[in-house]
Amino acid sequence: MALDYESAVRTGAMTAGRLHRRLGTQAIIERHGGSVDVFGTIHSLGLPLLLRPLKGLLGAYLSSPAPGVLVTTERPMSIQRFTAAHELGHFAMEHEPSLDDESILRRMPMSPEPGSKFEETEADAFAIAFMMPKWLIAQHCARQSWTTADLCRPNIVYQLSLRIGASYEATCRTLVRYNLISTTIMRDLLQTKPRSLKVDLLYDYKPADYRGDVWLLTEKDEGVRLDGSRNDLFVLKLTEHSGGGYLWDLEKLIASGFAVVRDEREALDAEAIGGPVVRRVTAAPEAAQRGRMSLNERRPWQSTSANSSLTIDYDLTGPEQEGLSRAERRHLLEAA
Repeated sequence: MALDYESAVRTGAMTAGRLHRRLGTQAIIERHGGSVDVFGTIHSLGLPLLLRPLKGLLGAYLSSPAPGVLVTTERPMSIQRFTAAHELGHFAMEHEPSLDDESILRRMPMSPEPGSKFEETEADAFAIAFMMPKWLIAQHCARQSWTTADLCRPNIVYQLSLRIGASYEATCRTLVRYNLISTTIMRDLLQTKPRSLKVDLLYDYKPADYRGDVWLLTEKDEGVRLDGSRNDLFVLKLTEHSGGGYLWDLEKLIASGFAVVRDEREALDAEAIGGPVVRRVTAAPEAAQRGRMSLNERRPWQSTSANSSLTIDYDLTGPEQEGLSRAERRHLLEAA
């Protein structure tokens, strides 16, 4: 175990980096996008995991008689993932047993915790480096053409947080840790609450509640994998060349299990006649489901020829429920 805070942070981050290299995580996400599969990693390492409605705890790591992990079912998916990554860190560094409560969320990666519980510091640093590595942020920024200046905008940081599978606050603080934004900008970002960002994205559509996230998807998300929750909503902002007869066909989207709750068009250039427009479609999943969202931009009379397409694999069955993790259930289904 490390003997001071700085070496504890370094040990945790280096252990996470070694595990990513061992698993080839970066290459996998480069091909398909998405976030680090924390629960899938736990399953692939053969580390027993139990999901339970824990009282007063977010998770726990047990080392005897054999290593094992507990994670609560009573928190949002982003917190479940961070907790699981924290417990995975305890396992990877062969720590003593640990019962982890809300304090793992309050501890800031840039501020030493009181006392000398450096095993917790190591596990915190591991969780951040494993779940939110700098290369993952860089990959998503490159795909979306986001610059460092864009990371000062709350709406961009919110969309980044969804894609890396972290909370908005954790993403803001991690951007500071990687020197991508300043502490002052982080404080400004945290003045904006995710609920207001969701309201802005949905315009005049009002869901029953705002517990779910709101994803803004464009053609840049073609081919990615999304890991979300059953209450999430999707705003598809797509360029439509209606002047040339091309329209986005929503039939496949509806057949995929989504209800179109809002659909509008606006001109890209109000002065132009017959130019492309922006098609803005808000879609809601009709059930907690896994599958593929697919739609094409084509001329209605040329059903076999598409000008553009958007295909996204998704899993909207989160948060993790009691019993086996989704990753373990998927593995069992594939093996059956």
